[in-house]
Amino acid sequence: MKGAVMRVARACREIEAIGRQYSEGLGFEVLSTFRGHDGFDGVILGHPNSAYHLEFIHDHTAPPAAPPHEEQLLVFYLEDEEAWLARCAAMLAAGFTVAHNANPFWQRHGRTFEDAEGGRVVLHRGGWPR
Repeated sequence: MKGAVMRVARACREIEAIGRQYSEGLGFEVLSTFRGHDGFDGVILGHPNSAYHLEFIHDHTAPPAAPPHEEQLLVFYLEDEEAWLARCAAMLAAGFTVAHNANPFWQRHGRTFEDAEGGRVVLHRGGWPR
């Protein structure tokens, strides 16, 4: 689907906290927010000219969201070693914790972080192996 924009959406309990954590940790901007839209609150994060966004939503009519499965990962490939180290430090400063990843590939080639609600992000050390 050439030219498409991808948005990954995830339910969460605390929109403000998760939005802040991902903005600070991954360096994303808040692209949009909404409140009370058909019973949903949300925040959309990303970079204005990128082809992907993260959306975190809270459904006022549903029970609290369950933590994502530990293999449900957002993976970012960082080619530059200094950028990788800086982003890892930013993730910790934003309140992510380092998590053991049961998948040996991710454990060997990157670092896995867990957000305040159990969502996981892998920062891969090195570019996408095309």
